[in-house]
Formats: sequence, structure tokens, C-alpha cells
Amino acid sequence: MTPPLIKTSDPDFMLRIATEEDAGLVVAFMHKLGVYQKMAEAITATEAEIARLLRENLGEAVIASYLGEPVGFVYFCKKSSAFTGRAGLFIDGFLIDEDMRHKGFGKIMMGFMCRHAIERNCQMLEWGCLDWNAPTIQFYKDLGAYSIENMRIFRFTPDQLRINAALHV
Repeated sequence: MTPPLIKTSDPDFMLRIATEEDAGLVVAFMHKLGVYQKMAEAITATEAEIARLLRENLGEAVIASYLGEPVGFVYFCKKSSAFTGRAGLFIDGFLIDEDMRHKGFGKIMMGFMCRHAIERNCQMLEWGCLDWNAPTIQFYKDLGAYSIENMRIFRFTPDQLRINAALHV
């Protein structure tokens, strides 16, 4: 069953919460995002993996449609900070198709995400942006967002997780 459409300030632009049946669409948008970010090879998620994340509520997504056709998405998950004592949402993927940009749809989606965070008793919304992506950085700054300049994000791969878990028990 497809979730209900969420009306926006543009009657032709609608949002809806993704279900696990949308996993293929989320993966397709992630591949588009990877191409845009010049790191297509980094997108390794499969439809089955995204379906599991959506099904188990480990990740969530919103699908944007214009005149009934999917034109964008945002993928996010819950987070919290021991530094601030705040809970929030972390946006891991956000894209509007290139031919749909500069129509205000990104602002509508960020507005939805802010309302969604507030409704869930969150005090922050956070995301990353590549250093070279000046137009997107300016878009975020124009909305009033700030960046944490003195921090890098580190990750373990699944193999490194297993190696470190075995070494440090």
C-alpha cells in the first residue's frame, strides 16, 4: 500500500514517506547522487539492503514527485549527540533531479524535513556536503545552515568492524 501524498505549497509537487517497496527507487536516486557527487563507485547499496533498512526502521526516505513522476528523494536516519544532549535526524542522501532544480523543490523538502524533525521531538537536522560542491553549500547557507569546519568523519568498513571487534574484546 502506497502511503498518502503530502501536499506542498506547489500543487504539482508532492511528497510521500517511502516504504520498503520503494527500495529500488531509493537505490536509483542514490546512484544519481553518486554520479552528481563524482563518486558513483562509492554507491554499493543494493535494493535488498535498502529494503531491509526501511523495513526495520533503521533508515527512512521521502520520495518527491512532480506531476506524479518521482523527481527527488531524501534518505535519513535517527541520531543523537552526547556533546549537545540533543536528538535529531541525519540526512544521508538528498537529491532533486537536475532538470527540476531551481524551482523551490529543495526548499520545500528541507522545510518538510525540519517539520518532520520537530514533530519527532528532534532538536537538530544534520547532513554532510562535499567541499567542492559550492552551489549546494550556498543553498544550505541561504537556508541558515552552518557547517562544522574542524571535523572529519571516519568509518569502518564491514571487514574492519569484524577485525576490530575480534581484537578488542
